[in-house]
Amino acid sequence: MTEPGFRFCDDLGPKTILHCHQPSIGLKAILVVDNVAAGPAIGGVRMAPDVTLEECFRLARAMTFKNAAAGLPHGGGKSVIFADPAMDHARKEELVRAFACAIGPIVDYIAGPDMGTDETAMAWVRDEIGRSVGLPREVGGIPLDEIGATGFGVVAAAEIATDRAGIDLKGARVAVQGFGSVGKHAARFFAEKGAILVAASDSRGAVHDPGGLDVAALITVKEEGGHVADLPQGDKLVGDAIVGVDCDIWIPAARPDVIRADNVGEVKAKLVVQGANIGVSEEAEAILAEGGVVCVPDFISNAGGVICASVEYHGGTQAQAFQAIDEKIRANTDEVLDRAKRENILPRAAAVAMAEERVRKAMSTRRWG
Repeated sequence: MTEPGFRFCDDLGPKTILHCHQPSIGLKAILVVDNVAAGPAIGGVRMAPDVTLEECFRLARAMTFKNAAAGLPHGGGKSVIFADPAMDHARKEELVRAFACAIGPIVDYIAGPDMGTDETAMAWVRDEIGRSVGLPREVGGIPLDEIGATGFGVVAAAEIATDRAGIDLKGARVAVQGFGSVGKHAARFFAEKGAILVAASDSRGAVHDPGGLDVAALITVKEEGGHVADLPQGDKLVGDAIVGVDCDIWIPAARPDVIRADNVGEVKAKLVVQGANIGVSEEAEAILAEGGVVCVPDFISNAGGVICASVEYHGGTQAQAFQAIDEKIRANTDEVLDRAKRENILPRAAAVAMAEERVRKAMSTRRWG
């Protein structure tokens, strides 16, 4: 079963596409294992009511490139569950456990947390099939969302890219679209570097203050179950107005294709660092480059979570995870931006070329590719 106009097979993958449908409990899900030449695939379990096969494949391919670029002994995969993540806790547990049982036979896929799932959900998966990452501390995991692994990596990438964008990270004005498990930690790490958060958004709205938002207060609002627009400080924005906020660094940290050809002209930032997977369309990336905006590709800048997951899977510590994230993301950001300049190509083209070289080299060592 495919979607109209969606072509998803090439010589890299996918290896496996699994459709899970259990009407008796209302489970509908998809797993895409894209490429496992470097090792078993690691990829998150996304829960949302409007996910698609195409989105799942694009995310799986992004994980193939992300893991290869980061030099991890893992291939790429992704899974999606068609459901509202805000559902009743018991109902969510039932669905996640049923999904875990459905993917149990696909032994070359290791589940991790993603939008709509968390460390607890991964503990349910592990309890069912003994195979997941991003686990709670209580069962020996490194809770990557809790410690902000992905957000930490986003800031590391930004710190390398600021020179190319002609800005200083200290005092830089930052806007974060998607103030969730990635965005809130990115804001926190940016603040520690001396940057100023001037705007933030979530699914219910946005808040903007050119003088700077109180990051700690905003995180507290979110952790207490509120939304960014509940912050007493700042002006409230509606819709996608945050795209056009005057800032130096713009961080997409939510759904795919937030910046597209039809709204990319609103972007005022000099640097875009992607915290979300496929947060900027390829067409929009090209337009940004034409306007002199530096855009760090998603699978380079947001690899912190999967790097942390790999360290956990292989028995490493939280300190080792942060060290690996910092070293790998800084080195890869530097290499990609240098290659893009040297070859006069877009950063994404440079990143894909680098990742594909690594994937194909891994494939050359395998009997079946």
